[in-house]
Amino acid sequence: MKPLRELCAGELPRLVMFDLDGTLVDSVPDLATAVDRMLVELGREPAGVEQVRKWVGNGVRVLVRRALAGGLDHAAVGEAETEEALARFLDIYADCHELITLYPGVHELLEALSTAAVELAVVTNKPERFVAPLLEQVGLGGYFRWIIGGDTLPQQKPDPAALLQVMHLAGVSQSQALFVGDSRTDVLAARAAGVPCVAVSYGYNHGRPVAEEKPQLVVDSLAELL
Repeated sequence: MKPLRELCAGELPRLVMFDLDGTLVDSVPDLATAVDRMLVELGREPAGVEQVRKWVGNGVRVLVRRALAGGLDHAAVGEAETEEALARFLDIYADCHELITLYPGVHELLEALSTAAVELAVVTNKPERFVAPLLEQVGLGGYFRWIIGGDTLPQQKPDPAALLQVMHLAGVSQSQALFVGDSRTDVLAARAAGVPCVAVSYGYNHGRPVAEEKPQLVVDSLAELL
């Protein structure tokens, strides 16, 4: 795991934190199904998978607002409209987990880190209640000691609060931790927390190359970290 050692002063990190959607799992097909059903119920045209792929990454509230706006800019969407649509989305998404898939290289990396006694955590903007069941569904349920969802704390990424909380719980310093994500939101959170960031090139960064966000390392597969 030479790349990880190079990011942590020649040692393996004691803690690796992972984003979920777009990093460990491809959840967009399920999210798109839920978004489209919500939109149809509200009398609107469905958005489709490719549009939803550009909208995810900032939590379900922002995803719903973008769906209502039909684009990334959702400033004109009202709160009452948001609350109604969000409630429908959450009800629908609770039963939309049939299409989620694990990215190549994920299981191999997590197994290697676990074998090396590296502590693991998931830090995601997805509502916490959905996270553990999804991890179990794709065979990752036993790897993570800590799970921080988008509603676990008052703040969400790119705020560093969740990363700092996990580091505190793990009793590690910034130089002993690492964050792995797929988007600008993840890179900014890691930067604000003072930890190195590995970004995957295949994730959801609103249609832009994640290398533009200047993480410490970009990989095409998590297997490259082995």
